[in-house]
Amino acid sequence: MIESTKPADATPLEPFGAEDGPFDWLGNPVSCTDCPHEENRQAGKCDLGTTCVRDRRARRIDRFFAALPAQADRHLNHPYFEVRTLAARYASPFRLTSLIEDPEPDVRAMVALRLPLARVGRLVDDPEPRVRMALAQRLQGDALAALFLDPDYAVRLAAARRAEPALLIRLMRDVDVSVRREVARRIPLTSLPAMIADPEPLVRLDVARRLSPTALKLMTGDRDFRIRFVCAERLAVRDLAALVDDADELVREVARKRRETGEADGLGA
Repeated sequence: MIESTKPADATPLEPFGAEDGPFDWLGNPVSCTDCPHEENRQAGKCDLGTTCVRDRRARRIDRFFAALPAQADRHLNHPYFEVRTLAARYASPFRLTSLIEDPEPDVRAMVALRLPLARVGRLVDDPEPRVRMALAQRLQGDALAALFLDPDYAVRLAAARRAEPALLIRLMRDVDVSVRREVARRIPLTSLPAMIADPEPLVRLDVARRLSPTALKLMTGDRDFRIRFVCAERLAVRDLAALVDDADELVREVARKRRETGEADGLGA
């Protein structure tokens, strides 16, 4: 089994830039003189400091495999986790099974994205959320909905973004606001009124933006002026009476202006 390859004394990597010299993952200078890929450089597919599998920069490693995908299978056991991760992106899926238990989450996440689903089912219990999030990009139906119970909100959010809208009813009471906001944006309109009383204003705001004007009448008394403002913008003119004397000036202004315009056009109550 490959051991973890993030050396404690490695030099921290600064943001990618053209001024960054070619160094390997241990901080040693990279040179073409001892490179085993001379034929690739001669063919114009390697460029020191830009496209190089020996470089520590993920972007440069990725360019190498993008230009030479046939090389990927040969680097799946490389000691540097970035090389293994990017090799797994381009390698034959049939060669990736051995990486399911790789010590690096980035590698396992790439495996989760590329191996046949039948081979990666056990990664649903992977200890690293990034791996389970990657799996959420591929699962469907009840298998995807099983991630609604994941202890990490980011995994539940990833699942909510891909699940069929009808399945999102199960997440209407999720403890995380970002998850419930995603539900409010995607749940079927027939189920949306059940979220009108959500304790988080931002969730109720998403609800108000989608509710039918008829159902939106139920939110004119919301304690948050932003929700009432949306009501003033979206309600039918005949239903604006409750907002023309609202405590908030902007809400009153929008409600009165719309009501006056609607009555002038013969659209009042």
